[in-house]
Order: sequence, then structure tokens, then C-alpha cells
Amino acid sequence: MAAMKLLVLDVVGLRPKDLAHAPKLRALGERGFAAPLRTVFPAVTCTVQASFLTGRAPREHGVVANGWYFRDLAQVWLWRQANQLVGGEKFYETAKARDPRFTCAKLFWWFNMYADVAWSVTPRPEYHANGLKKPGLYSEPPELQAELQAGRGPFPLFQFWGPGADIRSTRWIADAALDVIRRHDPTLALVYLPHLDYDHQRFGPDDPRSIAQVAALDAEAGKLIDEAQAKGAEVIALSEYGIERVEHAIPINRVLHEKGWLRVQETSHGQLLDCGACRAFAVADHQCAHVYVRRAEDLAAVRTLLRTLPGVARVLDRAEQRELGIDHARSGELVCVADRGAWFAYHYWLDEARRPDFATTVDIHRKPGYDPTELFVDPTLRLPRLRVAKNLAKKLLGFRYLMDVIGTDPSIVRGSHGRLFEDENAGPVYLSSSRRDAAGVVDATDVARRILAFL
Repeated sequence: MAAMKLLVLDVVGLRPKDLAHAPKLRALGERGFAAPLRTVFPAVTCTVQASFLTGRAPREHGVVANGWYFRDLAQVWLWRQANQLVGGEKFYETAKARDPRFTCAKLFWWFNMYADVAWSVTPRPEYHANGLKKPGLYSEPPELQAELQAGRGPFPLFQFWGPGADIRSTRWIADAALDVIRRHDPTLALVYLPHLDYDHQRFGPDDPRSIAQVAALDAEAGKLIDEAQAKGAEVIALSEYGIERVEHAIPINRVLHEKGWLRVQETSHGQLLDCGACRAFAVADHQCAHVYVRRAEDLAAVRTLLRTLPGVARVLDRAEQRELGIDHARSGELVCVADRGAWFAYHYWLDEARRPDFATTVDIHRKPGYDPTELFVDPTLRLPRLRVAKNLAKKLLGFRYLMDVIGTDPSIVRGSHGRLFEDENAGPVYLSSSRRDAAGVVDATDVARRILAFL
């Protein structure tokens, strides 16, 4: 087995301007080089990571967002983990074909399940038949997740996403990654550190509370950097996107509903988006919205309507999607891009009394779009801590419970991403401990080649 050569840290939301508060990460660029990263559209986790892994644009690898409309199922699915969803050869597959001794540890990067790597770990909550949701992990080999949790304690899922999301999940990931690196010495270690996503979206990236978290993240990254360099390995740290302050949530699905393009199904637990019956609906994903239009004769009218919405910068048809590299069958017939300071909210119901029951919970799989309000406890609740405590007591006693503490007012969100920013200092960054292959700007589609050059 080849000794460790490279550590790649995916430091979500890190911007060039944040390095002033991140001495460990800044030192990488001072030793090697630092450059703005020219990301792909939409600048969201799954899309950008797929481009990192393959060196391809979304039109080629097919990951057009964090989720999309599966037309043959008439359902929207977000946050799928199967590696097979990404088209094209991944850099760890290329490396292994070149050198059978090559090994890779893929730790909490997306599209982790069934990836052709030696060691992988990814969140996989356990959903019990009685409605109970418990933290869980999926790993290869299967015993790896049990070994890590035996040594580090249970993975803190409720600090990985939701109102409780904080540094504890990133610290757990960093410590678990150290365990894997020390035990197995992979040639390449890929580690995902999500911490800056949280307060940057809650409060905006330049809020003092958000800036304070840059130093907290830097300390966790620093442990991994020190370990890699002690082994003589090089380090790359990069981010998928920058996060900008937002003030305006675009209610794209509610507009389509009001105009009669979107249909819902009435159920005993609220209105459900009836995708297969809709003439037009949107999968809202941060500052990008894929709009699926069932009938070609409706395209012009839907596009005209969407162009009038405040906060919508562009409405791309299939030909215009080619310009941004997102012309793929999974994309909507129309793709909307938000203007600066705006983002797309998924909410589709018109009457709060008929909202679906999952709207007020953390439920990333049933919501047909991304919902950053899951980072907040509903500010309109009276005694929210008591409500949470009562629900937790039910959970501990084995009773059914509904952790319905999330609000449905998207105006509280202050940070978003997805569009391509004008200011490179506010976008993503690329850091390398080596001056080899230094550049003034690094393309997301060039990351795979750069990683292979180190191997």
C-alpha cells in the first residue's frame, strides 16, 4: 500500500476574505499558494462536488442540483447518496487504475455510498417503524462506522443539520478522520468539514457571530493539516461556494400555485405537491430553481410569468442553459437564477392551515426543495425549549413524537449561495501546501486533474 500523499479538505463556505480569521488554513496558502476558485453553476454542494470528483460540468456528470425531479417516478428527491448518480470517472477510480497500491478514504463527502474507495463514512439516519429517528452512519467496510462510534461516541447527527447544528459535528468528523488516517494511512484522504454553512446561512457570512465560527472551523482543520504534514503529505483545502447575505426569499411555487400551474393533493396531513399532475412547478435549491414544465405549449407563458418575479435575475431555456453548462435531461425545462441578495423558497401551499405536517420539522427528504429555515427554531413559538424537552422525553420513553419546532417564514434566512458571484473575494477558495501548478484562479473542473497530479 502506498503511504499517504495527499489530504483534501472540503471546507464548506470558506471565502478568501475569511482567511484573515483562519491562521492554519491561511498558512497553507502562504507555504504554497492561494487562489479564488471558479465554481460551477449551480454553486451547491452536490453539483460542485460532482465536478470536483470528475472534472466535468453538470451537463456531463448530470448532478444538476442537490436534488431534482425524477420524471419516471413523478417525485422530487434531494440529498441522494448513491455514487452511481454521478456520471463519469472519478479521480480515485483513475488513480486506482494507474496504481493498484493506491487507497482512498472518503469521509463525509457526498455521493459516498458504493464509491470505489477503500474506506468511506457518511451520515445515514435510522428511521424506525414507530416514527423514531436516530443518528446513524453508513460505512465501507461496514464495521468502520461501529469502530469510530465506539471510540468517539455516537455521531452527533442533530448537530450536523437542524437548529442544533454547530461545531460538534465538524469536530467529530475531524477526529474520526484522524482515526482513519492514523490506522490506515490512505494514499488520499478526502474530508468534508461543514461548519461554516450553519451560521453563515443563519446570520449572513459577515455577521460577527459567523466570523467567530471561522476560527472554530480553522482549529479543527488545523488538526488534520498537522497530521498530514507530519506524514510528509501535501494538503489541498477548497470550498464549493461562497455564501452571500440575502434579504429576499422568492416564493416561486406559491406564484405558480396561485396561477393554476401547480397542483396539490389534499391529504389528512396537509397538502402535498402533486408533481405528476402539475403543469409547472419548481425544485427550489438556494439561488437556483429548476422549473419543470409538463407541456411544451406552456413554456412561453410560464417563462413570462417567472421573469416578472422580484429577485429573479434570469430564466434560462434549454439553449441558454448551455451557457452555464447545465443543459442536461435532469434539469428543468426552465432554470431560474436568483439576483444578488435573493434566494428561492420551496413553500408551495397558500393556506398555512393546509401546510404539510413535515413543513414544521427537519425533514430534508420529504420537502420538495431545500429549506434553510431548518437551521432555526421557530421564533414565534412560546417556550420553545419546553416544547423541545417534552418531545425529547417522548422520544426517550419510546413514544411517537413530532419535533415540530421549525418555522415556515423563510424571511429569517440571511445567507445563501448558488448563483455565480461577481466578487471573487466572496466566492470559494483553493489552497495548496505546494507551489506546484500554482495559478491565479483555479477552476472547479480542474480540481480532479490537480489531485491526480499529486498522486
